[in-house]
Amino acid sequence: LPHVNAQKDQFIPQHIANLLWAMAKLGELFELNLVKSTTEYLVYQISQYPQLSQQNISMSLWGVMVCCARLFLDSNANKNNVFEKQLAALFSRLENTSPDNVEDQSVIAMAASWLGRACPIVPHYQTNLSKPQADFRTLLQSCIPSLQIEEEKSLNALPPVDLLLPDHNMVIEVQGPSHYVGGDFNTRNGSTLLKIALLQKSGFEVIEIPINQLRSQDSMKLCIDRIKTRLKIPPKSHGSVSLKSGSADEKYGTALYKPK
Repeated sequence: LPHVNAQKDQFIPQHIANLLWAMAKLGELFELNLVKSTTEYLVYQISQYPQLSQQNISMSLWGVMVCCARLFLDSNANKNNVFEKQLAALFSRLENTSPDNVEDQSVIAMAASWLGRACPIVPHYQTNLSKPQADFRTLLQSCIPSLQIEEEKSLNALPPVDLLLPDHNMVIEVQGPSHYVGGDFNTRNGSTLLKIALLQKSGFEVIEIPINQLRSQDSMKLCIDRIKTRLKIPPKSHGSVSLKSGSADEKYGTALYKPK
């Protein structure tokens, strides 16, 4: 990013779109204030170009949305409506297009949801049911037989959620390494941050469960006990877990992490 700031006056639209996309892709890896300042300048620069390719608009729109998501999820961040205005401006340049690829369709759907507008298209998402997700769902159902659970459900034309508890307006995301930068189970990437923020904006409580916290049936039952607490169902005792200060276990509350 220091190199970006040093050369920012030389960028053409493709460079700007690439940078917005790349910063967003790396999610929490960059300090938020640095992302804010760089994004603010880049979106101003790209707004000065009356003609942009559909790809450049889509990449820039997604990058700005991820920045908005980071601000939304950080309770201490000062909200900046500059990004919301630029997001709306980029969306207006894309909403009447009919992209063939699911990725661009998804960007349009997510932007419409973020802005509270009707979605002009219905993306056709491919679902992917992982074994950790299936195993956790089976155990959750066996522990709470009356619980209604839906899998791979698309809500408001957004990408499918792993598990939906419709009676409780709750979503459970079982997150593998692809949800994190470098697969570290600690630094969430842009796609993950945006999905969580969009679901929260839509009124859903979101529980994130990294799969490295589901290595045994006992650890899965600890997760389920915490879900029971959220659902106001008294949990059974499975022993206790000691959390180390500053550890990944502490950050995710031993398998559960709800961003503010």
